[in-house]
Amino acid sequence: MSMLLIRGTFRATGSKPDGDTIPFTPDNVADWKRVPGDHQVLPKADGHASIRLEAIDALETHYGDDESGVQHQPLDLAHRAADELLTWLGFTQFVRDDRETITSTTPETVPGFILTGGADIFGRCVALVGRRIPPAFNGYEIEVDERQLRNTANHHLVSLGLAYPTFYTGFPEPLRASLTLAAQAAKSSTPKKGVWDRDRTTDGAEVTGMSSLTADTGAVILPKLFRRLKDYLDLAPAAPTLGCFRAYLAGAADRFYLQGQPEPLTGLHHIVEIDAAGQTLKMTHPVEDITFDEK
Repeated sequence: MSMLLIRGTFRATGSKPDGDTIPFTPDNVADWKRVPGDHQVLPKADGHASIRLEAIDALETHYGDDESGVQHQPLDLAHRAADELLTWLGFTQFVRDDRETITSTTPETVPGFILTGGADIFGRCVALVGRRIPPAFNGYEIEVDERQLRNTANHHLVSLGLAYPTFYTGFPEPLRASLTLAAQAAKSSTPKKGVWDRDRTTDGAEVTGMSSLTADTGAVILPKLFRRLKDYLDLAPAAPTLGCFRAYLAGAADRFYLQGQPEPLTGLHHIVEIDAAGQTLKMTHPVEDITFDEK
């Protein structure tokens, strides 16, 4: 896969980085205009933009807004992913306040690079994240193979079980296979690593309200499914029930492919089951068998 290499620095102070998002400033801010794809990167006034780590999804440390209420997944695991990303990049110390904002780091910035094929609809650059010295000159498009992927934060977090592999159609099959193997190794280790020791996505998670998803002892599920659940439960927080959740998923119309099936499906209700009591849900396929359509 050919990806644009941009060299720059990572800075966390003043932001709310989690395990799959980090601010990045190119050495040459004009490089944002070179990012390919249908969507533009939308940098801030100082030139930095948010990087969304390609092909992974870490537990949410802050999802929602002040109007609907900000929620998180179990913070012990969510913070482990965020802290591991910062440490891997080279930050030796960092302080986080009770609103998830990083108030200081040592050092203030760390050098690194990104490998990107485009931006998302929110103006975030979607990329593989590298540290220290890049493998090629700034502004070059390079072919990213499994060896290069293994040197990224993306692969590192999946290998530790701190992020779920989450694939979109623009990410090539050989790189998906590499991340799948890393996730399966973390899942089958003894003990299971990271989220896999507590994941209930395919085993079944009992949901009696947001607290059953947010408490330290709460169910750990795929972050995409958590986000859909949070938005759904916001509609009737006083009377939480999963009775209409599959209908809600049908309306959300996520489009995706299942491994081995050539035709896409529309709506996660195709792979989510709810028990008769309307309190337990599970996905019928593991996340590594799903490829979401990014169009």
